[in-house]
Amino acid sequence: MVSETSTEPQLLELLERALSASCAASLRAAVKLGLADALGEAPATADELAAVIGAAPDPLRRLLRSLTCHEVFAEDGTGRFAHTEVSRLLRSDAPDSLSHLVLWMTEPWTWELWGRLDESVRTGRDVFFDLHGQEFFEHVRAAWPESAAVFDLAMTQASKQSATAIAGVLPLAGGRTVADIGGGQGFLLASLLERHPGVRGILFDRPDVVAGADPRLRDGGALAGRVRLESGDCRKEVPADADVYVFKNILGTNDEDAAAMLGNVVRTARSGAGVWIVENFVDDGPGRRFSTAMDLRMLLTVGGRKHTRQSLLDLVERSGLTVRDVQPVNSYQHLIEATT
Repeated sequence: MVSETSTEPQLLELLERALSASCAASLRAAVKLGLADALGEAPATADELAAVIGAAPDPLRRLLRSLTCHEVFAEDGTGRFAHTEVSRLLRSDAPDSLSHLVLWMTEPWTWELWGRLDESVRTGRDVFFDLHGQEFFEHVRAAWPESAAVFDLAMTQASKQSATAIAGVLPLAGGRTVADIGGGQGFLLASLLERHPGVRGILFDRPDVVAGADPRLRDGGALAGRVRLESGDCRKEVPADADVYVFKNILGTNDEDAAAMLGNVVRTARSGAGVWIVENFVDDGPGRRFSTAMDLRMLLTVGGRKHTRQSLLDLVERSGLTVRDVQPVNSYQHLIEATT
């Protein structure tokens, strides 16, 4: 018989996990309140911070206590709170800020979806359409413009986080034309062009996204002379005149759409064109906890997935591409190098 004392650590760990939504909610509250921005280099008490952000001191102290338990902020022995390397990522003025990514991952509509995860597991489909009567991105942009704006800012932050690392491993040599498919505002493309002066680029995404491209890529920008901004739906078409096609974190919507995107390259591009795919693997690397969580979120919202290494390689090769290499970009992303 197992004693109550011997099971207590496991019991506590299980209950902590069951309450893990409180960590997500605490992070969101910290960003919405501007808590990391209010805390300067010197430690401050909850009362002092409450006066700056316009909050009630006691609830703010409780929020800070929760975030300290999750090692977001630190508390000294005098009841003052200080920054950590994690909390600095919540500052809006930090060059590597993740504030909008935190907001996007904790938008109010996400809570109802997580509560219906069992339905998605039973059916294998998203629950978003049944709840709202529209496809995920269509509904977000039509019904929740503020959330759509958060998404755009979050994707820019995500690109900033990984662009330098990705640009450092992409095997560009000599003057070539690179098409960033579904490239958002073009931060990765801009990083590639800055790193490789002989390269030209094509930013390809929806019209409303391309209209808000990185200023470096638009008329008058430092890179505008080497870039073509082109709009369209990559599930239906891709530019035909590129030497290399980049797909960064856009193949997880669903396998049918992913195969259509890659198939368009096979049908359109010249023989021997390069195809570089940057994705998270759910079964490889130290970023598995993040990737598996994103995998379930994609199931709930669009019926999509984050792939295992083998499932994504199988999808790439079924689309008619030949895989040449797979290598890590950082702790949570991998690069698949393929060719037509």
